[in-house]
Parts: sequence; C-alpha cells; structure tokens
Amino acid sequence: MQTTQPLRTFQVDRLPVAVYASNAALGAAAAEDARRLIQAAIAARGEARIILATGNSQLSFLHALRELGGIEWRKVTVFHMDEYVGIDPTHPASFPRFLHEHIIDYVQPGRFYPVPGRPADVAQACREYEALLRAGPLDLVALGWGENGHIAFNDPPFADFADPVWVKVVELAEASRRQQVGEGHFATLADVPTHAITLTVPALLAPRAILAIVPEARKAAAVRACLLEPISPDRPGSVLRTVDHARLYLDVDSAQLTV
Repeated sequence: MQTTQPLRTFQVDRLPVAVYASNAALGAAAAEDARRLIQAAIAARGEARIILATGNSQLSFLHALRELGGIEWRKVTVFHMDEYVGIDPTHPASFPRFLHEHIIDYVQPGRFYPVPGRPADVAQACREYEALLRAGPLDLVALGWGENGHIAFNDPPFADFADPVWVKVVELAEASRRQQVGEGHFATLADVPTHAITLTVPALLAPRAILAIVPEARKAAAVRACLLEPISPDRPGSVLRTVDHARLYLDVDSAQLTV
C-alpha cells in the first residue's frame, strides 16, 4: 500500500511544504487531502465545487483521486484552469480532453465545465466562465507550477497578483510553449498555440484550500525560485507564500535544489 507520510515538512513564510519519497506518494497524499476537503464540503452544503489542473505532473494525483472511494462524485462540480485559443477539442493537447481521459470519464462528476477553446466570442466566454466560478463557494483548487514558475497560464513576468478579472486571454511565454513540446503534447514549438484562456491569480487563490502539486526534477529550479527568491510576478508560484490556505506537495526530485 502506498505510504502517504512525508519524508520532511517545513514552512516558507505562510506556506507549509511537504516532501514525499516519490511522485506516487505525493499524488496519493494530495488525493487523500482532496477527498477530505470534498467530503467536508458535501457534508456542509450538499455539494463541492473544485478546480483541477492538467499536465503530466498532475497524473499521479488525478489517478490516485479517481481510485479513492468515499467521494459522492455526483455532488461534485469540476472546473479547470485554461485552454488554448483555437485548439480543436479533439486534439490530444486539449486540456478538457486530458481531464476526460484521466479523471472525468472515470468518476463522472455531477457537472464538468470545460474552458472553451473555440468560442465564437472569446471575451464573452471569459466573462461567462468567471460567472460560473463566482456562482458559489469554491472548495479547493489543485494546481501545479510550470517549469518557469507559472500557475495556470499566468506566466512571468506578467502574472498579475491583483488582476481585476478571474478569467482572461493571455499570450503564452515561449518557456510555457516549449514545456508543452517537452511533455510530448505537440510535435514542434510552431504547433503550440500562442494564446490561451486562463484563470487569473486571484481566481486561483479564491478557493478555500489550495493544493499545489509539484513533482519531478524538471520543476526543481522553479521550486527553488518560488520558495527561496523574493515573492514576485517573476516567479508566479511564489504568491502561495502570501496566503494561509495553501499547501505545497513536493517529491525528492522537485525538492532537490531546495532542501
């Protein structure tokens, strides 16, 4: 049975950090915490509203979460964080497709609201998705940090910690686009869309609990920067050090430059 006890815990400013022996152990621990939060929301209000991230670094968590019992998924509404503007929804790199393949089709939540990739009116689509998010309490967000420290597609140095909107269109940094190629989602940099619809930093900070799930050696430099360098839009993940409702999950590979 997968142990979910961390090897080490510490705190950076207001952010508690736990380091696990493996990616699998990290994912299992985060999934157990997510289940507890979902169960508490359903017990209190009869429903839970959660935001999930995509990307290869989230797979251990998503797979662990879908295997856990004890979650009344028909009472859960699922949102997510971003989608490329103009992408075909059947493209292998589509983020709603990713979530369908790795968790949605397994657990069949009561509602799943995908960020649209090909809306007729992009600005209106952003407003409508923000309205959905604001329609009730958000119980948790499970997010990652990009190789450049981004959260969702809020890339350095343009991430706005006080953004007035919750959903907007952004131009993607080359580092983010190269990461998508490196993860195997696109064949070449030219294939990666240049713009995306993303939840903003304030939207990601709005849920009652933030689970930051950041495994893998390729994230080690970003982890070091976000934890040990000054809090700044130059390293967007560092904003989690300013709030009291986040927790960072690392494995030994992603923590190697930090502890």
